[in-house]
Amino acid sequence: MRISTITNWAYALTVGLTLLSGGSFIIGTHYADRERDALDTAWKADESVEALARAAELTTEDARLYVFTGEQRYQQAFQAALAEERERERAVRILRERGLPEEELAALRAIEANAEILDAIEEGAVADFANGAEAQAKAALFSPEHEEAQFGLLSSVSHFVDLVATRTRGEVEQASAQAALWGTIAKSMLALTAVVFLCVLYFVLTRRVTRPLLRMSNVVQRLAKQDYDVQLLTDGRRDEIGDMNQAIQIFRDNGLERERLDAERRKDQQTKDQILQLMHRLQACRLEGELAPVVSLFASQLFPDLSGHLFVMNAGRTALIAKSSWGTPTLSGREFAAHECWGIRRGRAHFSEGANSDVRCLHLEQQGSSSALCVPLSARGDTVGALYFEEAEGSAALGKARTYVELIAENLALAIANLQLRDRLANLAVKDPLTGLLNRRSLDENLAELIQGVKTVPLR
Repeated sequence: MRISTITNWAYALTVGLTLLSGGSFIIGTHYADRERDALDTAWKADESVEALARAAELTTEDARLYVFTGEQRYQQAFQAALAEERERERAVRILRERGLPEEELAALRAIEANAEILDAIEEGAVADFANGAEAQAKAALFSPEHEEAQFGLLSSVSHFVDLVATRTRGEVEQASAQAALWGTIAKSMLALTAVVFLCVLYFVLTRRVTRPLLRMSNVVQRLAKQDYDVQLLTDGRRDEIGDMNQAIQIFRDNGLERERLDAERRKDQQTKDQILQLMHRLQACRLEGELAPVVSLFASQLFPDLSGHLFVMNAGRTALIAKSSWGTPTLSGREFAAHECWGIRRGRAHFSEGANSDVRCLHLEQQGSSSALCVPLSARGDTVGALYFEEAEGSAALGKARTYVELIAENLALAIANLQLRDRLANLAVKDPLTGLLNRRSLDENLAELIQGVKTVPLR
């Protein structure tokens, strides 16, 4: 038999079984609706009669409170509860129009009769109390007739609830059995339909389609988990599967690029946060000597692949002296003349490349193949020092860090200039500018320090 013939017969059989399965599901749904309707009807009936019983109890309670206390608020509450009870009685009367069995109708009539007796006794007692017959009103509310009517109401409500529960249980069991039967038939039809459909798939689809799709599904799942190391298909097909594989390749390339950019962004943000911390520490320094260890500490953290020095201009402004170092700088010495640095000469950062594409600073080893960066520390038009970095041979870290180094240099220069200016102002404040002798302010400061020192000495 030809495959096309098998496919056509299988298609017709699949359609027929699908229709039968759908019909079975519809019939099963109908019986499920009957089961739900039976439960809903029973719940509404129980709710109506139980609400009537609760309203009757509330009416009795308000009537007795009014008779015993004589407060008008209890009389008003009694009238409101009585009105609510009337509403419940009308709801119970509506139940009789739903075609209930005779036994349940009899129970409903008993409920209505007992409720009317209770209402008559309680209304009469409230009226008697309002007319001054207090003893007669109290006797009526606690009379055997009242107790009997109240007990009868509760008993008839309980009896009605039991009748409804018994009838509902039977209806639910019958509807549930029918729904389960037709559900089983529908599931059987559906299972048979699935078997036929799978057979059709087995004869129609080829291995050339199924295998690549399975492999591509695995690739997509791993890419969804951001596993970009997965190997893609390399058969170079020119059909729809080849187009899908090309799209997946583009998605993988984009994911790798996005991961790289995210990593660079996180690293850049971390570097900026550390630079901000460095700036805060520089602003908090009170002495010029405190700057060097702070710069050394943060420079080694910010640029672990670089080495360098912090140079400060000497008093004669002729040479630069290293105040702190980080890493293992080898190209530059710890002291050199100011004119030997092209960065100091030009007043801007100078990059001495290992390829000798530009002039190298004179304080560097001329035969070295590593690159170095000299950034002058200038503030208020005056050069106060230089920030020096060098990289290991074959490294490219200096070019990436240049922007951050120049940013640090601007703030560091300002911090050094401020501290130097502060020292000069403090020196001028305690010495006479003409003779250089200490003045009254110096005496006061030294005397205060001596007194403080005496106070801190422990007594023996």
